[in-house]
Amino acid sequence: MPTPITTPDSLPARGTGIVDDLATGLPDWERVEPADWAERRGLGRAEGASQEALKAGPGEQAHGDGGWFGTGGVADDLLPGPRLAGFMADAEAIGLGRLTDDELIGVMRAARRLASWSASMELAAAGDLWRRRWAEAQDGDTRAALHTDDEIAAALTLTRRAADQVLSLATALRRLPLTSRALTAGDIDLPRAMVIADEVTGLSNEHAAAVEQAIIDGAKNQTTGQLRAATRRAVLAADPRAARKRKERALQDARVERWDEHGGTAALAGRDLPPASVLAADKNLSALARQLKSAGAPGTLDQLRAQVYLALLTGTSVGSLIPAGPGSDSGQSSGDSPQGFPGLAGDSPVSPTSPGFGPDAGPSAFGSLGVPTGSVNLTMPLASWLGLSDAPGNVAGYGPLDADDSRAIADVLSARSGTRWCLTLTDSHGRPVAHGCARAGPPGAQGTRSRGGPADSPRDGPADSPRDGPGGSPGDRAADSPRDGPRTGAPGEPEARAPDKTWTFSLTFLTAGDCDHARETAAYRPSAGLRHLIEMRHATCTYPGCRRPAARCDADHTVAYHRGGRTCLCNLAPLCRKHHAAKQASGWFLEQATPGVMTWTTPAGRRYAVGPSDYPD
Repeated sequence: MPTPITTPDSLPARGTGIVDDLATGLPDWERVEPADWAERRGLGRAEGASQEALKAGPGEQAHGDGGWFGTGGVADDLLPGPRLAGFMADAEAIGLGRLTDDELIGVMRAARRLASWSASMELAAAGDLWRRRWAEAQDGDTRAALHTDDEIAAALTLTRRAADQVLSLATALRRLPLTSRALTAGDIDLPRAMVIADEVTGLSNEHAAAVEQAIIDGAKNQTTGQLRAATRRAVLAADPRAARKRKERALQDARVERWDEHGGTAALAGRDLPPASVLAADKNLSALARQLKSAGAPGTLDQLRAQVYLALLTGTSVGSLIPAGPGSDSGQSSGDSPQGFPGLAGDSPVSPTSPGFGPDAGPSAFGSLGVPTGSVNLTMPLASWLGLSDAPGNVAGYGPLDADDSRAIADVLSARSGTRWCLTLTDSHGRPVAHGCARAGPPGAQGTRSRGGPADSPRDGPADSPRDGPGGSPGDRAADSPRDGPRTGAPGEPEARAPDKTWTFSLTFLTAGDCDHARETAAYRPSAGLRHLIEMRHATCTYPGCRRPAARCDADHTVAYHRGGRTCLCNLAPLCRKHHAAKQASGWFLEQATPGVMTWTTPAGRRYAVGPSDYPD
């Protein structure tokens, strides 16, 4: 049974349910509509507006100039409820084939809002049922609340596990009024509500409320992946100790699971492992797979990563995966390294007793796996690196990490020659406004836990020349390090450690207005320093919702180079191959009117804007 999040004293009396209030789109904890709700419900509009005729016939479908569900139409941003359902029914009666592309997009959006509203009503009913059974248990019927999930399972034809998930989410939303209201209004859908409820598990009501307040405004424009990262970052910032305890409990459940896949294949996965160790293992798999590919092994990088994964686990030599070339000795030992392929000979399985394995393995396990191979882009506040704050960090392609894991990764990177240490200054919204790198190494490790690490966001790669580095342009200047909130000084927190040297960073300002073209190059390919700045401004592909790391994307010219487009900060942005191809497809258009602000126009005429990445502050 799910544990009720509300206390018995906070449960309202039986018979005052919140289901009836959902007929107006609001549960009982919020009786007053926000200022824009009346307009979004279509109230106050001319009575005849809802009867505006949809454009008919294939000749009209290219115009996209209105209709109920077209951009700006009466139903395009209408709150879910009976009125919107009526518009949907009318559109179905007329026929979807008579709608323009723009109106079809509006219908999909409306259907999703109605589904969210319906899910909100279902969860509210489940929550009310639980509250009544709880009240009955308090009146002496101790068995009443034990089988609420069974009631729900029978009514909705669900497994008991699925019914338990419904009931758990229903009780969780009772302490998340902003999330519940956003779901009712159709601003977020059920999967996003589940993400928020899942991520605040284990937090006190006060901290859960703070997290919800911090993320709810952006939730409507985020995918589940983006929202989970934002919520996790807010949880780490709101209550680092609770987040740390939750991670420690989860580490006790570390395990390897095996299951059958639908295609007749199988899956094997490690669960609840230390993040730093997983990052090191992931980078090692990619490095070995790239070596295999360079040596002529067939298959995609993903396929080779899978082969390396199994080889390492089964004790097979990774070098044996390279196909034998003409004239090769067929009797070659599996432990011999093929010529020209160093580093893979004599691979052997890792002993289960090796350091860094088992439920007690913490962030220090990263070091037991050795220095990670490949680029690790770690972003963390300066104060967290110095041990003065527990503000979270972030690893590109992975997501938020608590301060301990971030420092652990920084410690390992500090032992790596050639690592660059970079500083990113952000505005009040966490968006990067200036960036610079230092070539001097960090302070040396002291004891078993060094506090040396990156000033903000190291990125592995070839060092830039003085002319081509992130710093050095006429518009650059030295800047002080950003401030961060102090640590609480509670027992168990790592001691602050001051660096034993002074670092100087030459900052390049990531222009938000008119570009001065100080970083422009005449060549088609951006310099390493210019690309680095682009990847700091946008950590991922700049298509809405795409989370592919910028380091694995193309540095795309928004205005094509062969059409006069500059190789400059104001005309470059990361695009993954899929969305690079979308940009070049018929009917698609991408513009960067302001440096770093990408506006996409789809064939349906809908426009979507993507700005610079948000970084932990």
